[in-house]
Amino acid sequence: MDLSESTVRDRARTYAEREPLYDVERQHVETVPETFAGDEYGRRDAQWIVRWYFRRYLGEYPDRERREREEAFRDNDFGDVIDAIDAAVDALGVGENEGADAAERGDAAEADAALDALTALDGVDVAVASGFCQFLAPERFVAVDRRTWAVLAAAGELDTSYPEPPSAADYRRFDDACRAVMERTGVDAWTLYRALWVSYEQLPDADA
Repeated sequence: MDLSESTVRDRARTYAEREPLYDVERQHVETVPETFAGDEYGRRDAQWIVRWYFRRYLGEYPDRERREREEAFRDNDFGDVIDAIDAAVDALGVGENEGADAAERGDAAEADAALDALTALDGVDVAVASGFCQFLAPERFVAVDRRTWAVLAAAGELDTSYPEPPSAADYRRFDDACRAVMERTGVDAWTLYRALWVSYEQLPDADA
């Protein structure tokens, strides 16, 4: 699997051209950091990220599990949701260091702190928490899932198959691999995510 700069950018464009959720995802990439760094957001804003994590599979994610996770998240006290998101925002420095290079933002300790805060919520495991990180800091973090992991493994950036479910330590390994590709290709995490998602379909054993 080739993850050169030209390939990554080309596949990210392919994603934008054909993925039905792209327009709404792009809007959230642009608005979520500011929204959650402020004080005026509601339960539905947080629920959107949880729903996105499962519904981007366009029906191919097991429906029962999806519904159970969404319902579990919806049952959280909203004050607890606010506290968890605020802690993640603070840990990742959302809204700070606007001039910094993407690769310099959000180190491993900061990501761990964000994951710890978010996974305290019902319905949120490390994988879903990484989805929050992706929208809170879209220039820096990629959401982990079996598709993005498999492409990095096929490219030689990871040496094991997808751990289901991934732990915080697994996400650190995944994040290190993403950061290495980002530094080599000069792309941000949102671009890399789109390229990885599309590239999965080219793997010989792709089943989604």
